[in-house]
Amino acid sequence: MTRKEAEKTAAPFIQPDASLDELRAAAEHCTGCDLYKNATQTVFGEGPDDAPVMLVGEQPGDAEDRAGHPFVGPAGRLLDKALAEAGIDRSQVYVTNAVKHFKWSVVRGHKRLHQTPKIIEVRACAPWLRAEIERVRPRVVILLGATAAKSVLGPSFRVTLHRGEPVASDLAERVVATVHPSSLLRTPDPDARARAFDEFVDDLRKAAAQLPPRPRRPA
Repeated sequence: MTRKEAEKTAAPFIQPDASLDELRAAAEHCTGCDLYKNATQTVFGEGPDDAPVMLVGEQPGDAEDRAGHPFVGPAGRLLDKALAEAGIDRSQVYVTNAVKHFKWSVVRGHKRLHQTPKIIEVRACAPWLRAEIERVRPRVVILLGATAAKSVLGPSFRVTLHRGEPVASDLAERVVATVHPSSLLRTPDPDARARAFDEFVDDLRKAAAQLPPRPRRPA
């Protein structure tokens, strides 16, 4: 890694007083790391600007890169099913990724294959995620997978050790990490996949239970 690569960041593209819509527009022109060169487009977060729950994944997949929207591929559809079973209203959730451009390596047929972002790429993109959290101010942040968890909670965090546990953070009242729904799709055995899905739903349900009660409105 060169010094120039280590110093690259999305920070210069972010205006301190920018709204979510303004951030989204600015992100379209981000060259904070080199991933933009091979991606179709930036895939920014979506959802209510006052969502009580924010979901953070790793990066856009092939379907998301083509559509320009987060979690619209197979993993996204599985996530929608899991949210419904966990009793979480998908329309009230803000969804985003730690990295805003799709990183892929080789092509099999017509599909580009996902490649895990490097640490320097996650760090370069971190200002976008922090800006989203600061604008939305979610009460609970759910981190999906190791890349998202480490981007927020640090490189030493292990999802396998602290899955489903509320973690102290200055970013939200509660932060909870679990697996990424794409990991369920890679589970070949149907019975094991069903168990993994149930465990994932349970993690989401526990995370939603961390929402502190809202103050009662005056009568």
